[in-house]
Amino acid sequence: MRPFVVILRPLGLGDFLTGVPAYRAIARAFPEHRIVLAASAVFEPLIDLVGAIDAVQPTLPLRPLPGALHGADVAIDLHGRGPQSHRILLAARPRKLIAFWNEEVAQSAGGAEWIAAEHEVSRWCRMLTHAGIRADSRDLDLRVPPGPLPARDRRITIVHPSAASEARRWPIDRWAAVARAESAVGRVVAITGSAAERNRAMQIADRAGIPHAQVLAGRTNLRELTALVASAGRVVSGDTGVAHLATALRIPSVVLFGPVAPACWGPPPQRPYHRALWSGRNGDPHGARVDRGLLEIAVVDVLEALKALDTCGNGVVAV
Repeated sequence: MRPFVVILRPLGLGDFLTGVPAYRAIARAFPEHRIVLAASAVFEPLIDLVGAIDAVQPTLPLRPLPGALHGADVAIDLHGRGPQSHRILLAARPRKLIAFWNEEVAQSAGGAEWIAAEHEVSRWCRMLTHAGIRADSRDLDLRVPPGPLPARDRRITIVHPSAASEARRWPIDRWAAVARAESAVGRVVAITGSAAERNRAMQIADRAGIPHAQVLAGRTNLRELTALVASAGRVVSGDTGVAHLATALRIPSVVLFGPVAPACWGPPPQRPYHRALWSGRNGDPHGARVDRGLLEIAVVDVLEALKALDTCGNGVVAV
């Protein structure tokens, strides 16, 4: 029976995408093993675009691993610093654990030390490198989905106005102003999101005068959304998974950061086609109210960043 490696990362789309360099490093280090990602089943349509994962085993955050993942040759914790996630992996009786050191879990002794203020991509690459697995944090790109795709149209602006928590949701009226301005200069605005976010997207479209046919929230699956981003001219979004899709597909983007610094979750600083807007304030990323720092980003800041995409280097733009 072929030995396997289990990677624990049952989190969101941004988490899945920031883990890509780590997945590839693990696949290179264990070429004879089957690489299984313990994560949401929603990511299964993307694994061929990563090229390092053999299968996704549906797994819930901080819940016991399915029986199919018991007895792994190696278990790798890309969920967090432990101890809960470490113990979940150890309960499945792997032969070896690779994880950050946590004083509450003896089996993690010798692992890398956790650094709170570290970029999410670099964090896992450093942990693996410490364990003797070479990882390159620049290895972020997804393959463009094969098959029939919309033609690349630089006139298309994808506006993705939602995020997982209210703290990271810029106000509807401001998104509408951005969408209206992009439309006024001849761009085709597509508003994306999940089915649960469709009402918000429709409100933005109505305020901006965007045809309802261009509201794609709730009308695309993850594979289709990936193809849509790959075909667009630019993306403007909050700090959420679609921003990471733009990074992974090398599509110009403007990303609005609120409670979390782009130094921890932003696009790579060496790429000249992404702009991260941030007020410089830190806050609670899971808060029930819009983050104060996010509110300090004005519509004009976003429009200037969009205008500058083709002419300026990237980086964090203080507002």
